[in-house]
Amino acid sequence: MSYTTSGFGKITRHDNLFQERVHDAYKAKGKLHEPSVCPQCGAVFHEGRWQWLTAPADAHQEICPACHRIHDHYPAGFLSMKGEFFQSHRDEIMHLVRHHEQRERQEHPLQRIMAVEEKPGETLVTTTDIHLARDIGEALHHAYQGELEFHYNPEQNLLRVNWEH
Repeated sequence: MSYTTSGFGKITRHDNLFQERVHDAYKAKGKLHEPSVCPQCGAVFHEGRWQWLTAPADAHQEICPACHRIHDHYPAGFLSMKGEFFQSHRDEIMHLVRHHEQRERQEHPLQRIMAVEEKPGETLVTTTDIHLARDIGEALHHAYQGELEFHYNPEQNLLRVNWEH
């Protein structure tokens, strides 16, 4: 397993505050009203985070970051899977990918698979969150070994995960 960590540097400020280097257009600009409900998926912003709850009738309407990314076709994570082993065990591996997403999504509504795209010799999965792409890649490596690479771009808050076996 190899990790790419270029672009990270020590933060030094005398007031112990730091400027966020990554501008994520999908993070809320300010504090959201509580409770807020996403009109597209039904997730509820409550106690400072998005959760799967029943929304009160008077909840504010606010599109969650995951639905916003899906609408804009702008993934945060890319997982590329390829190789002879992958091709011969594709159904089993895709079941693991979907199962992992469902388990994570129950606790973290913003972690979703956006699309699964078939390319010659490769399957590309896009996600709404960098953590989901990383976690699925690590689950594949744990279950089947193979080669796993991470490429993180901090300027765009984008993670590319390549798994080959």
